[in-house]
Amino acid sequence: MPDLSLESGIYQRGIQFVAGVDEAGRGPLAGPVVAAAVILPPNLTGAEPWLQLLDDSKKLTHARREKAAAAVQENALAYGVGMVGPEEIDQMGIGRAALAAMMRAVGQLSLEPGHLLLDFIHVRECDYSYDTVVKGDSKSYSIAAASNIAKTTRDRLMVEAADTYPGYDFAKHKGYPTKAHF
Repeated sequence: MPDLSLESGIYQRGIQFVAGVDEAGRGPLAGPVVAAAVILPPNLTGAEPWLQLLDDSKKLTHARREKAAAAVQENALAYGVGMVGPEEIDQMGIGRAALAAMMRAVGQLSLEPGHLLLDFIHVRECDYSYDTVVKGDSKSYSIAAASNIAKTTRDRLMVEAADTYPGYDFAKHKGYPTKAHF
């Protein structure tokens, strides 16, 4: 279960805004990679009921993810979403595309973060102070918040794509591989 220990350590260094950043869409056969960046209020205690909704989005049901994302949107100081489409993914590769989506999400924040907590990704260079956290969406509320925003945003895009491309069943599998694909 995530907590605020990573964020608290950063606040103790005098940094005002910490953004948790995560992506959804590294493993699908179709659709974009979508990332979110979330800045939570620095005065959270960890006991707030809405925080208890948060965890790695892959561990949550669709209904709980939607509830968690709505709670984040209501309670976060700022959040941003970034996206990289299939054409760009093909050009740059999924690793660079995921990082590009993350940086686009950070660029959409209405507040300037002093530090980023990135769900683990290889970073060659970054304009921000940052930490990469293995399984960060299970350790940090900020990253878990971003995980849920990214996943719900991407899922909604794939449901919309199902209307445009009705033969692919995107509403069901969201572009991720299933046994039917093989």
